[in-house]
Amino acid sequence: MERQRTVEQKDIVLDVNGEKRTYRDDPDMPLLWVLRDVLDLPGTKYGCGIGSCGACTVHIDGAAARSCQVSAAEAAGKKITTIEGLSKDGDHPVQQAWMEEGVSQCGYCQPGQIMAAAALLTQIKKPTDADIDKAMSGNLCRCGTYPRIRRAIHAAAQKGG
Repeated sequence: MERQRTVEQKDIVLDVNGEKRTYRDDPDMPLLWVLRDVLDLPGTKYGCGIGSCGACTVHIDGAAARSCQVSAAEAAGKKITTIEGLSKDGDHPVQQAWMEEGVSQCGYCQPGQIMAAAALLTQIKKPTDADIDKAMSGNLCRCGTYPRIRRAIHAAAQKGG
């Protein structure tokens, strides 16, 4: 006999990229899947699903957060910013520095890296190498672009990132 899971559905209002979006389904669904599959914001990437790689990093109330580890219900009432909402046309200082330094290689982890870097620069305007290493240590890049990431963060900081 097959067991069916009963999910209590309720309206969850999410503030995503400055727009109120209503989600009505499982409140325990990870925010990552709500963003990607329900709200059609595929810039946030699925990496490990256990909060270890940082590919799914978004901002929640301005802080970097792993969207695979936050439920839709936990995100309700908070300001969520995805890579699509960081800037409308890709002109955020971190995004510009990423392009100028040629950071991306395969590119898969880059949205999460950029979101983590942008959150760092809101907290520390002129980070040291140690600040950058600490803040970015949870964002993994299989291509090993870490030196370029560090240069891009310093460049963005110089531009007031």
